Amino acid sequence: MHSKSAFLQFWWTDKARDTFLSFVQKDDLAKLRLACHDFGVRAAPILFEEVTINFRASSFSKPTRMAALGRVGQHVRTLRFNMLHGPETFLPPLLDPLTGKETTFIYEPYTNTTRDSASRHSVPTYGSWEMTDMLVKQYSPLFHAAANVPSFIRALSAIPNLKHLKISCPGQEPNQRYRRGIVDYALISLRIAVERSKLPLLDSLSLLSIHPGAVLYLNPSLGFGASPSSMRRWRQIHKLTIQMDTVSLGHPADHLKLLHSYLHLFAPSLEDFRFRWLGAKGPCPLSLGTERCLEASSPGMACPQTQHLPLRPLLFERVQTIEVENVAPDASQISAFITSHRHNVRHWSSVELKFEDTQLRKGSWDEALAPLTRISGNDKWKESAEEVPFMDVPLMLSSVDFEQERLSRVWDEHIKARKSRPLHGALHRASAKGRGLLFGTEEHMRRFLRTDLLNFGWR
Repeated sequence: MHSKSAFLQFWWTDKARDTFLSFVQKDDLAKLRLACHDFGVRAAPILFEEVTINFRASSFSKPTRMAALGRVGQHVRTLRFNMLHGPETFLPPLLDPLTGKETTFIYEPYTNTTRDSASRHSVPTYGSWEMTDMLVKQYSPLFHAAANVPSFIRALSAIPNLKHLKISCPGQEPNQRYRRGIVDYALISLRIAVERSKLPLLDSLSLLSIHPGAVLYLNPSLGFGASPSSMRRWRQIHKLTIQMDTVSLGHPADHLKLLHSYLHLFAPSLEDFRFRWLGAKGPCPLSLGTERCLEASSPGMACPQTQHLPLRPLLFERVQTIEVENVAPDASQISAFITSHRHNVRHWSSVELKFEDTQLRKGSWDEALAPLTRISGNDKWKESAEEVPFMDVPLMLSSVDFEQERLSRVWDEHIKARKSRPLHGALHRASAKGRGLLFGTEEHMRRFLRTDLLNFGWR
């Protein structure tokens, strides 16, 4: 009886129960939900906090799956949408059955979400009955599932508390960069569904391992079912992460222009921006307007009035963190970016600007970061850049029955000895982190300790 009351006291304490459930493996949480109704109710928010959808032809069409999503969708905070490029996502040319010649397919998304079968079949899904018949006969069910915008809208509407959307579509071959595939139709449907669903909490977007053309189909200002209210949903995004396949060196201008246009939509409202090229180093996304391949050219036939105009520079008004990886910019480009934001960013001292795995094509880092000295009026910003990145943290191996008080006293004496010598602020923070490692669990110590003196690096 005593153990039962103690368990109930623990289980009805929200913070203790939720902390315990957060450490339980997903498979065990699923089994725990089968024990009783209360266990199922308490475990569901943690079990379904993050959901992954590997898109298939039946992902949003099976009634049982949609019913299950409707039951647990309120708990979903992070949704990861995965769709791998492969032979099944390649679309061959569409042929006219009468002439055998290739037919042009002009796509216009069908967004009517009515469930009335009479009205649904009264309008052709793909513009005309002839085109609909050809697409049904020549393209696989995966294509029709990807172009089924109403099913995407119903799925996104079932998760109203979504905060973070992750999209991953790796595996595109470089020779298919200029050809639309089934993955691109799925991205169009997903974008429209985000715009048409009520997602008031959505504030983070991560494009992980995407192909360069993906930003065309995720851009609400370039057509494909866009409406005047499309941008309202995307202005909610304050955290944007992009990991994009490196643009080929053959004809990179088109894809870089699409990327620049896409970043323009988010720049005014972004607080956290992270970008990385996957593969070889590429141009800096912060300064695409100054890339040689995108410089102003002579007027063309399509838009002679605007084609010769240079690209507008990106302006981040609310940014706090910018992290760019695997790029090869010029020092002048970084310097121009910082200078152009001297009035937009109110407090540069609170902005975290990182360039990881970056190699300058021209100039030096002193030239690239020289505007920081002019903006701040001094060189104090260099102190954080020159902090010692590594330190030796002594960790003591002890027996199981070693007193906690004695171990703590030894550590405090070590900290006092360290403070008697001049150290940078980062090293003091490293000491605090080292203490957390020292008093970790026994299993934690077994995993990480190898000798009585380990080197730990903090940035």
